[in-house]
Amino acid sequence: MAISSSHVNSAPRAETSLQEQGAFRNHAPVRRAGLGKTLGIFWRMLFHKPRNTRPVGAIPVQPLTREQLVAAPDRSVFRLGHSTVLLKLRDKFWITDPVFAERASPVQWAGPKRFHQPPIGLDELPPIEAVILSHDHYDHLDHQTVLKLAAKTRHFLAPLGVGDTLIKWGVPADKVRQLDWWEGTEVDGIRFVATPSQHFSGRGLFDGNATLWASWVMIDGDTRIFFSGDSGYFDGFKRIGERYGPFDLTLMETGAYNVEWPGVHMQPEQTLQAHIDLRGRWLLPIHNGTFDLSMHTWYEPFDRILSLAWERSIAIATPRMGEAFNLEQPQRGYAWWMEVDPVAGQAATSGL
Repeated sequence: MAISSSHVNSAPRAETSLQEQGAFRNHAPVRRAGLGKTLGIFWRMLFHKPRNTRPVGAIPVQPLTREQLVAAPDRSVFRLGHSTVLLKLRDKFWITDPVFAERASPVQWAGPKRFHQPPIGLDELPPIEAVILSHDHYDHLDHQTVLKLAAKTRHFLAPLGVGDTLIKWGVPADKVRQLDWWEGTEVDGIRFVATPSQHFSGRGLFDGNATLWASWVMIDGDTRIFFSGDSGYFDGFKRIGERYGPFDLTLMETGAYNVEWPGVHMQPEQTLQAHIDLRGRWLLPIHNGTFDLSMHTWYEPFDRILSLAWERSIAIATPRMGEAFNLEQPQRGYAWWMEVDPVAGQAATSGL
C-alpha cells in the first residue's frame, strides 16, 4: 500500500482497523442480511418502490463558476450533491467523495440516476489540494470523476486499500496517502485524521470488505470539521468527539437509511445523536437530495432531521446545492425541498 511513514502518524494498534482472512471488519459486530433477505431487499427496491422516492419538480441548484469560488471567503463550504462537499480552507480547495457521474452505478446505462446536475462542472473546478475519500462504494468513489480530477489534484487521502484502487486506475502513487483508523497526516498545515465508521466496502461480487471505510477529522488551526462518510450509529462517535471535538461543523450522513440495514446507515434520530456525541456546533446533513438509494421519500431525511434539530435547539444548515455556507458567518438556509414537492414538509414518522 502507498503509505509513507513520513506523511502518516500511526495510532496505537488496539484502535486501528481489524482484518480477518484479508477482509476488514467493524469493531462491533454488524448483523448481515442472509441471501434470501438480501434478494428480497433488491426485489422491493426494483419493483415495489413507494411514491416520491424521486422529486416531482426540479431540485434548486445555485450554479457556481471558478471565479466565484476563487472570490469566496475562506472557510466556505459548498454542497455539490450527495456526499460531495467542496471546502475552501487556507484559500485552497478540498473535496469529499467526489461523484459527478450521471448514475451511482458500475454502468452509466442503469442504476440510480441523479436528481440534479452538479452546480459546477469538473473542468470548471479550480485546482484541488486534496480529495478526501471515505470508502469505495459507487455513490462515493466514481472512477471517471477520479480520473478527471487526477491532473488538477495534488493529494488523494483514502482509507487503507482504497488508495490501491486509485493507483490501479492510474493516479500517480506519490499523490496517494492511505490511512488506517486514527492515523493522521498533514497537508499544507491542515491536519487530517482517518477515524472509524461502522460500514462496509466493495465494488463487485467478490471484493467485499477488501478495503477500509472511514470518517474524517479536519483540523485547520482553531477550526474543526467532521465528515462522516457512511456509518451506522455506534460508540465511535463519542470517542471521536472526546478526542478531537468540539467540531465547528459536522457533515453528517442523513439519508438512504432503512430498517433493513440499521448497522451501516443511521436513521435521522441517530444522526442527530452522533452530532451531539461529536460535540458538534453546526450540523449540515449530507448523503441526500441527489440519488434514490432507499425506500423513503426523497425529502424525508430533510423533514426529519430539521424537525429533530428544532426540537433539540441544534444549529442546522440546509443550503441548496451550490449555495455557500460560511463558518465565519453561518446561516441556516431554508427548507428549499418544500418548494420542490407539494407534500414535502410533513416530518415522517414511519422509520423506514
